[in-house]
Amino acid sequence: MNRRVVIVFGSLFALITLTGFMQSWSIALSLLTVGLISSVIALGLNIQWGYAGLFNAGVMAFSAIGAIACVLVSMPWVTDAMLAGLASLQTDADKNQQAIDLLQQDIGRRLEAERHLAWAWVIGCATALLAIIVNRSLKVLVTPRSRRLLVTAVLGVGLVIFRASFDPATAVIESTGFGDNSKYLGGLGLPIIIAWIAGGALAALTAWVIGRIALGLRSDYLAIATLGISEIVIALLKNENWLTRGTLNVTGLPSPVPTAKMLQDPPYLFSISSSLIVNSVLFISIIAVFLLLFLWLAHRALHSPWGRMMRAIRDNEETANAMGKDIVMRHRQVFILGCFVLGVGGAMLATHVLQFEPGSYHPLRYTFLVWVMVIVGGSGNNLGSIAGGILIWFVWIQAEPAAAWVFQLVGDGFFLEGSPVRDLLEMRAPQMRTLLMGVILLLVLRFAPRGILPETLQHK
Repeated sequence: MNRRVVIVFGSLFALITLTGFMQSWSIALSLLTVGLISSVIALGLNIQWGYAGLFNAGVMAFSAIGAIACVLVSMPWVTDAMLAGLASLQTDADKNQQAIDLLQQDIGRRLEAERHLAWAWVIGCATALLAIIVNRSLKVLVTPRSRRLLVTAVLGVGLVIFRASFDPATAVIESTGFGDNSKYLGGLGLPIIIAWIAGGALAALTAWVIGRIALGLRSDYLAIATLGISEIVIALLKNENWLTRGTLNVTGLPSPVPTAKMLQDPPYLFSISSSLIVNSVLFISIIAVFLLLFLWLAHRALHSPWGRMMRAIRDNEETANAMGKDIVMRHRQVFILGCFVLGVGGAMLATHVLQFEPGSYHPLRYTFLVWVMVIVGGSGNNLGSIAGGILIWFVWIQAEPAAAWVFQLVGDGFFLEGSPVRDLLEMRAPQMRTLLMGVILLLVLRFAPRGILPETLQHK
């Protein structure tokens, strides 16, 4: 480990420690928690950009996919909650029989809707499989135009049948439920760590589909495709209420560690402040384990023959292609690996806030922020991505209160109470985040274009 790495991470540790002394340790640990999660996401982007030069403009889409997979795997099935509610009503003799009858009716409707929904997805998968079979089996027998017409007809008929079963089922699911997280499908109730892995797997599967379409074209088409898929994914998450509750949000996501409220109850009996600190330390420890695992695997891959080949492709695709390397396949590999890490990071982020908020995923805003993390940290350097993730998130959160403090000092020193200029300065404090990110990016590109921890190449 060189001196620059020690200085950078020592400075980051000093910033977090100073925040703990000057503000509170809860704030400092919260900054560190999200900073480490941001580092996971930045590491995923660095695997794509730093290793292979792939421009992914849909970082938040893959993070959101990881988050929704976290919901679908870890949250309890809503029907089970409804059955539990029915059992509690039936054991209470004071409850109105009409309420029991209504809940029984809702449970029956929902179970029927879930069966129709399952059949709809079976029909959808069968339609896609049949279209593939028709396309491949008729290559020699019919003309390309006729084959395309047949495939279109199969997909069209399948879509009509799919929607005929899918739409009524989702309408019933969105109208029935039990408890705060009602009126959506629910999940499988599995441990949250499994949900994190499932989030990465679903993001990787989505990356495989996009890669099959876009990675065979010029590199800029990948940016267009990922930006487009990002907007589509966010729109689906906001509008498919049966799956995500839309803008109502899914609350009460399980945590891999005891929550602060749980730590305040017997037999723990922690104070409010102590429970927040203990919860944060435990959660940080789990994130750190995942981050160190990803870092170790990424380091091993980067310094293997595969990693050297990827850097060769990144630096000169024409030469690598002339040497017999399958450029498209290697790009697809690294794109899928990076999206897996992005999906896990998105699942971690949803778990940290204990809810899934589709409206909080702003593709352009936060994708820009992750790119700044990678550029400032050092593209191609995994430790640089981690340092950039922690640093940029720290600056992003602290920029607004710091700007408000500075503007208040300026207003008190130069302007009277109620002055329009003073009011304008106070209103502009939130905008300092984006301005400061732009300034940092410009300074880094001017004076340290390879980042604060630049990529180091070992020549043997």
